[in-house]
Amino acid sequence: MNILLAGGAGYIGSHTAVELLKAGHGVVIVDNYGNSSPEVIHRLEKLTGKNIPAYCADVRDEKAVSEILATHPIDCVIHFAGLKAVGESVRKPLEYYDNNINTTLTLLKCMKKAGVRNIVFSSSATVYGEENPIPYVETMKKGSCSNPYGWTKSMMEQILEDAAVADPELSVVLLRYFNPIGAHESGLIGEDPLGGPNNLMPYVAQVAVGRRDHLTIFGNDYPTPDGTCRRDYIHVVDLAVGHVKAVEFAASRKGTEVFNLGTGNPYSVLDIVAAFERNSGVSIRYEFGPRRAGDLPEFWANADKARRVLGWEASRDLDAMCRDTWNWQRNNPEGYRAPRG
Repeated sequence: MNILLAGGAGYIGSHTAVELLKAGHGVVIVDNYGNSSPEVIHRLEKLTGKNIPAYCADVRDEKAVSEILATHPIDCVIHFAGLKAVGESVRKPLEYYDNNINTTLTLLKCMKKAGVRNIVFSSSATVYGEENPIPYVETMKKGSCSNPYGWTKSMMEQILEDAAVADPELSVVLLRYFNPIGAHESGLIGEDPLGGPNNLMPYVAQVAVGRRDHLTIFGNDYPTPDGTCRRDYIHVVDLAVGHVKAVEFAASRKGTEVFNLGTGNPYSVLDIVAAFERNSGVSIRYEFGPRRAGDLPEFWANADKARRVLGWEASRDLDAMCRDTWNWQRNNPEGYRAPRG
């Protein structure tokens, strides 16, 4: 199959491109490089030995997306495009609603015009909100989100579900991610947040490589074993493999299906720091700060449905996540801004 990756030069999109190509599928990437780099495309081609059609365009641009779909015979779209920083979404809610909702509307319009009937959506565990008990299961009702980023994910899911009800030929797969970390084992591609990290692992890695002085841990008085928040961390390559399974599943049925992609094993912030130190040999300087608004003490996935229906299960452990992150960061201390030869 030929897959259009909307936002495909980003962290998860780039790793998914590799796994799709390994599985024998073709990929086309469209990205405005707002939180990524054109260097990613060169790295992907070097890594896979494939020529990858890539377009610099905003996914809200209906004309540009229509032209791409008219140029390439696309069987499925994976929707990664969107703004994704929780804190920034609180400061810039209108920008988040405009960008994230309108990328979804534009893709659906252009897909319908081009006769593309399969879409896989990059959603998030944030849609479970604050009310649901853990572990999260797909049958739970979505909860109240604590920030505009979370609400955009919840709204985009609703838009896609409604579109599938209205169009019986449309196949929608909603993938609810937990906490992707790690990098490709080659060290050629990894997480490179522009403007500073919003998540834990890139912060830890940047402290380790000397780009940041220390890590601030938000809160050490949570009702968890060591007082710090616990999350379900998943290796980004395992997550990418989940997308390959979802694309193949989407082609075989219609309607909407939801899958959690996680390990089901929560780790605390201090667990992550200790594992990173163990796998890098570098000591991570950290200090405790006040709790961050909206942070839940802990949550993790029940991923039984993905195992049962998609035949997918996370296989890489926390040591591999930390080892691959460090391999990426030490070989690319400034990320994609200092291209390797």
